[in-house]
Amino acid sequence: MRIAVVALGKIGLPLAVQYAGKGHEVIGVDVNPATVEAVNAGREPFPGEAELADRLAQLVPAGALRATTDYAEAIPGADAVVLVVPLFVNDETWEPDFEWMDAATRSLAGHLTPGTLVSYETTLPVGTTRGRWKPLIEELSGLQEGKDFHLVFSPERVLTGRVFTDLRRYPKLVGGLNEAGTQVGIRFYEQVLDFDERTDLPHPNGVWDMGTAEAAEMAKLAETTYRDVNIGLANQFAVYADKAGFDIQRVIDACNSQPYSHIHRPGIAVGGHCIPVYPRLYLSTDPDASIVRTARSFNATMPQYVVDRAVELLGSLEGLRVVVLGASYRGKVKETAFSGVFPTVEALREQGAQVLVHDPMYTDAELADFGWDATTSVTPSTLPSSRPITRNTPP
Repeated sequence: MRIAVVALGKIGLPLAVQYAGKGHEVIGVDVNPATVEAVNAGREPFPGEAELADRLAQLVPAGALRATTDYAEAIPGADAVVLVVPLFVNDETWEPDFEWMDAATRSLAGHLTPGTLVSYETTLPVGTTRGRWKPLIEELSGLQEGKDFHLVFSPERVLTGRVFTDLRRYPKLVGGLNEAGTQVGIRFYEQVLDFDERTDLPHPNGVWDMGTAEAAEMAKLAETTYRDVNIGLANQFAVYADKAGFDIQRVIDACNSQPYSHIHRPGIAVGGHCIPVYPRLYLSTDPDASIVRTARSFNATMPQYVVDRAVELLGSLEGLRVVVLGASYRGKVKETAFSGVFPTVEALREQGAQVLVHDPMYTDAELADFGWDATTSVTPSTLPSSRPITRNTPP
């Protein structure tokens, strides 16, 4: 097949590499010329993704994968177009911001040719594939969905740093706007992915038929929102444990020794591109989901809660040197998206503390670019006036 991948970011580029590695002709399109230049040179444009550098170095010189900034070069004649453009959420209104995705959809629609499968992998509010992308593509392309092209939703379910492992590990969910489109999507993903054998699943690991695009959209929102709600419950337990005077970690270990309890770990924040964002996408179409809204709001208060607890325990933080351990939102991933370190440092500075941030994955200069004072050491002997009070360990 000839496959176009729109947006060569931390998910899109590994997907393009995966497809090319299965023997297909893959062309990626990205608005960033530096990304395109790096890919065409066989170099990874960002560090930290296992296997990516080696695969790029093999596939690009072999002619299996190339990149461009021009949709007119990538889209016409493609058997499949996979789109992984970021979707943002307004921090104040919690409403989705479709600006980048709308622009990408208009660009691909303007060059779409008959016989193409279009698959969206970016996490979306329920109903977006049918209610937003279908009419937009039809209007701009002059083609009819279900007749001239097929449109499906198939959410990415991978974590950066281990994309290739996760592609094999987790079932691929596919839902179309009609049965024919769903089956085309299933056949496509069966040709580009491999799957580990798993005996713990209700169905064999592989490509799973979700029936409709709405069901596939909901599946991604549900699996991520569940985690945010679970963490919110764990954080409420932790706050109560502070008041009542017992160790919440021991309680959670005890609870989870029983197979029907799966309480997550409390922490100062829920970080990353997914868990703090997708509950808000869900709420955009189900505003009455009070449990989801409460958990999201409560989790957002945890950085301030930790700093307030420090004040209760230590007294005034004015002039004290305070070390925050960890900058990234997840261990072993060099990424700070929605990391709890940002509001934690801000809250500490408001208390008059001299704040130092330590993370072994970042250089002092990189931490300084975030506006933080860095320290490469956190031992009492080297920081005699420091008060290490918290640790950024997002669940």
